[in-house]
Parts: sequence; structure tokens; C-alpha cells
Amino acid sequence: MSIIETAIHKAQQLHETAQPIAKPRRRMRTAPPATAPSATRTTDLDEIKIVNRGHLESRKTKIATLDPVAMAANHVLLRVSDQAAQRAYKILRTRVLHRLEANSWNSFVVTGSEVGEGKTLTSINLAVALSQDPHTSAVLVDLDLQRPQVAATLGLSCDHGLGDYLMGQAEIEDIIYTLGDSSGLERLSIIPNTRALQDSSESLVSVRMLELLSYLQAQQPKRVLVFDMPPMMLSDDVLTFAPQVDGVLMVVSEGYTNRSSVEKSLELLSEMNLIGVVLNRSSERNDAAYY
Repeated sequence: MSIIETAIHKAQQLHETAQPIAKPRRRMRTAPPATAPSATRTTDLDEIKIVNRGHLESRKTKIATLDPVAMAANHVLLRVSDQAAQRAYKILRTRVLHRLEANSWNSFVVTGSEVGEGKTLTSINLAVALSQDPHTSAVLVDLDLQRPQVAATLGLSCDHGLGDYLMGQAEIEDIIYTLGDSSGLERLSIIPNTRALQDSSESLVSVRMLELLSYLQAQQPKRVLVFDMPPMMLSDDVLTFAPQVDGVLMVVSEGYTNRSSVEKSLELLSEMNLIGVVLNRSSERNDAAYY
């Protein structure tokens, strides 16, 4: 066999015995399999709860409609054309905000000495004025459990109120009402009450009331909490509830409030933070800071 033939023969033997080199397989990218919704899947609401852990989760509020006729008849600030009255409440708002900010407070009770001094109207109009400030949000709570008047004064129709919640017949999201963006008061929330409670002072320190307070205090950004409460001389409600808030705003009525009643009320409030005293129905007009 020639040299050429021998070389060809060896080349054939090498070709027959050689193992083919496997080419690397190309890895195909596939979409993850679709998963059917299940009970364990985290929803948007679950994510909100996780983010807000340590705080009460956000709840939806109801949109309220107010009766303009009732507001006009009851002199609610939204329907008051008196410039002196509007100016007076803005001055009151500013002075209250300064006092709250100076002490890092955000909650207070509005009360009086006797019935008929205008503490409910003062609560409503002050809450409205606070929410008209572009940097302030407010919550108005009708905490006059024996004689609730906030809803009636505003002409607000509601399915449930604070009394229903305290009796276990409604939840927090059922009793918080907002006025919507079109009202110009989107920063105001209202918790009305439509039923009188006999054991009012006991209800004020109940577990459900404390849960509501915790929820309101946990809201971000912080809101100014305004609680309309009964007169000092008629019940112990203010004394019972006062430790849960930062201060008290006292309302007196010119020509109506008895001086001795004011003195007794201030004596009862001596251990509390008195934010100030509002003079209602003042005879001073024009540029005076009174209404």
C-alpha cells in the first residue's frame, strides 16, 4: 500500500471512530405560566394594609350632600353673606391654628356652659373655616351624644351615625362623610350622629370610641379634630372625654350666658388645656373680631 493510500485509510478510520461534538442547546425564553386568581393572592387592598402596618388601614368614606336651605336658615358659614362674620371666623381659625401648632396639638372639644350659646354652630363654622385653609384638613365629630345637632344644622342626610357605630350597628367606614371635590371643602370630613344615647359618658370611653379615635389620629397627613360636645353644666361628658383630646374651646354668648355658669365651667376646666373663649352673638360689628 502506498503512502497516499495509507494516509487515506487512517483518515477514514479517524472519521468513523470520532464522537460528534454536541452543540450547545439554545435556551428558549418562555413567559411564566398564567396563574389563576386564588385566595392567597395579594390584592391592592392587601398591599395597602401591608404598607400601612402599624397604622389603621385607609377606609372609604361616603359622599354627603348638604341642604343649602337648612344651612342658610341656621347661619352656616357656607351660606352666610355677612363679610364681618366670615372675617371673624377666619380670625378665630388663625388664632386656634397658632395655638395648636405652638403646642403640637391637633384635637379639641368645643363646649359651653349652658344650652343655646351656639357651641354647635361655632363647631361647624370653625371646622368649615379650618378646611378652607389650603394647608389644613379637618374632621368634625358630633359628640353631643344626648342632643346631636350637627346633621340637622347642615341638612345632612345619612344612613348611619356615630351612635350606630357605638352601639355596634355600623362600622367606621359607614359613619365618615366627605363633601367631595366640587364642594370646595374636600378637606373636611364629618362624623354625624342621628340618635341620642342615654349612657353617653360611658360610651365616650368605650372600646369602640377609643378605636375610632385611634383611627382618626393615625390618618396622614394629620387632621384637626373638632368635637362638638354638650355644655359643661348639663353633663360630665366633657370631663370624661377631655383626657382623650389636646384642649378645650369654650363658647359664651353675650347677653345670654350667666356669669356664674362661666366661672363654674372654667373652674371645672382648670386642669385642662383651655385653647380660648369665643364670644358669640356680640353686638360689636364692622371690623371687630367677633360674631
